[in-house]
Amino acid sequence: MNSQVAPRPIFRPAPAIDPKAREFNAKLRSKLRGAGLRPTRQRMALGALLFASGDRHVTAEKLHAEAKQARPPISLATIYNALNQFTAVGLLREIALQGSRTWYDTNTGPHYHFLVENEDDLVDIPPEAIGVLGLPSPPDGMEIIGADLIVRVRKIDQPK
Repeated sequence: MNSQVAPRPIFRPAPAIDPKAREFNAKLRSKLRGAGLRPTRQRMALGALLFASGDRHVTAEKLHAEAKQARPPISLATIYNALNQFTAVGLLREIALQGSRTWYDTNTGPHYHFLVENEDDLVDIPPEAIGVLGLPSPPDGMEIIGADLIVRVRKIDQPK
């Protein structure tokens, strides 16, 4: 009689997913599909970083630093592509400042921003805090699609 027992395959159950995380992932998947984007692993990972904790402003570089912790890691080129795709379908608002500096805003509704000098940060100004009395008429054949206002601020104790 052979006393050797055939090795059993190792079975590891899938980790339990928090119901809130499952609900968030389902909503994110639906949001991406609703915008016409396939919910790939990278888009889902970036979407989780962008949309999980309310409105925020990120640069591609800042998002790349956060995404370095993601599994699988996401390249900077993939992040730029995803940010441009998210912007093109209206999931993000692009705010280009200071020549080559671009932020991406998860709040796509009408609002304005403080630019915090020397901290590389944007902070929302509530829409009711600033009233725009009137805009000029656009040139012939053009229509106004939006107006951006950036108020530059710095901490009082910082040198000028």
